[in-house]
Amino acid sequence: MAAEFKHLVLVKFKDDVVVEDVLKGMEKLVSEMDSVKSFVWGQDVESHEMLRQGFTHAFLMTFNSKDDFTAFARHPKHVEFSSTFSTAIEKAVLLDFPAVSFKPAA
Repeated sequence: MAAEFKHLVLVKFKDDVVVEDVLKGMEKLVSEMDSVKSFVWGQDVESHEMLRQGFTHAFLMTFNSKDDFTAFARHPKHVEFSSTFSTAIEKAVLLDFPAVSFKPAA
């Protein structure tokens, strides 16, 4: 079985952006895309500014395979949302990777 594939995005939104509106748009996009197995996001509340380097939010999508991620990334709805999303962010880091699971011994 192929490994799950993850799409991780760390962002710092521009100061004048209504983050809730962006989040609603992202949740709408994910709900319309069958290829997304799961989606979680959060806002940093613990890290020191120096450690997070200005990034405030993290978004993580899980796909059953790299092929599912590729189909998602190329889908017109994702392309459209990405162009809107990119105008709302000051900076971002994206990582796309096959998940490696580790289960510690009991």
